[in-house]
Amino acid sequence: MKKLITTLVLGVILILPTALSADQAKGLNVLINSSNPQTQSMAMVLSMMSIKKHNKKVSIVLCSDAGDLALKGMKSTPVKRPNGKEITPKQNLKMLIKLGAKVQVCPLYLPNASKDASALLEGITVAKPPMVAAKLLDKDYQNLSF
Repeated sequence: MKKLITTLVLGVILILPTALSADQAKGLNVLINSSNPQTQSMAMVLSMMSIKKHNKKVSIVLCSDAGDLALKGMKSTPVKRPNGKEITPKQNLKMLIKLGAKVQVCPLYLPNASKDASALLEGITVAKPPMVAAKLLDKDYQNLSF
């Protein structure tokens, strides 16, 4: 019995700080660099759940090949969900913008894609490195990179 109580107390001590800090987080910073549609979709799904199920703020920065998601007229590859339905990462991104996610492209993306800000979808802006760095260093936000 004493061993069981000790194990339970130790378990609570180890798990409680993680559980409390996750609940206290203001939101999520998501950096997406991958061109892989499944990877992009997972980033979008976790972002969507953070907003819908946990009422958290989400900031997304698209860099490198993932920046293509931000462009008007660019297609993205559908990904099959567990329920069999297909959706593209770009469709998920548009839903996230409607839900209030802040979406930006890396400032290096547009000039290296021979584009300017007029090529971006509505609601997407160019990131400012000092602002992104400040957000990444903010202990009230969790950071994910895909």
